[in-house]
Amino acid sequence: MSEGLRAQKKHETRKNISDVATRLFIRDGFEDVTIAEIAAEARVAKMTVTNHFPRKEDLVFDIRADFTAWPSELIHDSVFHDTRELYFELLDAQHALVGFSGRGFARMIKESPVLTNALHELHREREANLANLLTGRHPGDGLRPVLAAAHLATLLRVLFQDVFDRTLDGQPRKDIVDAVWPAAEQAFDQLEPVFGGY
Repeated sequence: MSEGLRAQKKHETRKNISDVATRLFIRDGFEDVTIAEIAAEARVAKMTVTNHFPRKEDLVFDIRADFTAWPSELIHDSVFHDTRELYFELLDAQHALVGFSGRGFARMIKESPVLTNALHELHREREANLANLLTGRHPGDGLRPVLAAAHLATLLRVLFQDVFDRTLDGQPRKDIVDAVWPAAEQAFDQLEPVFGGY
């Protein structure tokens, strides 16, 4: 088997496991589903599940790498303006990185302390990545880059939570975009003076 086919098969297996796990978690509750049940339903060995997802909560947050790297890995010039542009692109696309999911998925996270903590951890990791980016670009600025990253990460977290809460309330996705868009514009406008040269 070629490297390309091997990588594709690995990706397909990972996605299948994650999809099966999410379906079971939504149906039965995160805490009540075992890794063995997921493996059986996905028709893979239990070790295959844990090789792809070392922690049970990783099965839910299979976009962890993208979530924590965004937006720091996509920023080219201005951290603030690039992030703002990227945010509205994802909001328009109703993307998971800005909080969109199904109502059942959102309820599953809200009802599980483990998943709620894991989501907070993702936000903290995103903030750390932004802080590292800004500190690397402005090494002589002391705490200013870290504080700027904290401001920006908080804005992204609060907007994410708004989308999440509206999803829980059962609002249609288009209505969520229409409601969040002006609030997000105002939030970015308020934050811009804090960023200065960032």
